[in-house]
Amino acid sequence: MTTLDIRTIAFPDAELRDRVDSRIPNHQRADLKLVVWSAEDQEAGVSRESIDAIVLPYIDAGPTVELLDELPNLKLIQLQTTGYDIVADRVGTDVAIATASGVHAAATAEMAIALTLGSLRGIDDAARDMVSRTWNHRRRRSLADRRVLVVGVGGIGAEICRRLAPFEVEITRVGTRARTDEFGQVHATEELPKLLPHAEVVILITPLTESTHHLVDAEFLAQLPDNALVVNVARGPVVDTAALVEELRSGRLHAALDVVDPEPLPENHPLWGTPNTLLTPHVGGDTTAFVPRIEVLLAEQLRHIQAGETPANIITE
Repeated sequence: MTTLDIRTIAFPDAELRDRVDSRIPNHQRADLKLVVWSAEDQEAGVSRESIDAIVLPYIDAGPTVELLDELPNLKLIQLQTTGYDIVADRVGTDVAIATASGVHAAATAEMAIALTLGSLRGIDDAARDMVSRTWNHRRRRSLADRRVLVVGVGGIGAEICRRLAPFEVEITRVGTRARTDEFGQVHATEELPKLLPHAEVVILITPLTESTHHLVDAEFLAQLPDNALVVNVARGPVVDTAALVEELRSGRLHAALDVVDPEPLPENHPLWGTPNTLLTPHVGGDTTAFVPRIEVLLAEQLRHIQAGETPANIITE
């Protein structure tokens, strides 16, 4: 892509702006102005017309996204998340979108493994048994020897597979198209009907796009064997929640979900009470590793801009 002419960059809050600023020697950002502008915090005297790039808030970026139309000269949107679905349809091709690819890879991969182990080994049931002081010894399934289907072969998918390998599992990977990469064979999504009947664990880490919305629907779930575990660390709408609820209510499948649809999950939603279900509140990437890693990424992006280089992680689809 062509070099972006950026002079003023808006941050969602002063704390993040100042932390990132402290990582950059003054001579490396002499021509850049770092301001605060978001739905929650707007620095006095900041002209909307002057903002060339914006760093969206990490949590609840929606309100700021709703205001993007107020920035007539916007050239770059920098996300603090790996997913970009929140802005994919909100700006034209004249506005570049950069993700935080890599920042959340380790933490989200940890969560995928934790949810898988927690569900298979009954850690959630054991925690509930502690409340009633019930000693409930049962033979549980191991992760070892399981057939694991990982849907999504990006950076986080690779980190998940890397962490799965020591657990002595059989890993099958699925991407948008069939190919062979440095890690081996990647199956296409069109091959799912022949792969799903053999999958004991399905881990979802695909981006949310038009083609992956409700990828996991009633037909997908029906093809899984009894007692299969569905782990979602991607985006909630990748799964048809109503279809999943029906399978969970029947007791045939298990689910461990860090993301759901709708989100946050309403108090009266049936997922709170379905059997064989482990829920966490979308915290896969929100760990102590996030703060220093996002600061490093944003500082690097500023260096790229100052040097007249294309920022990293620009979406090219």
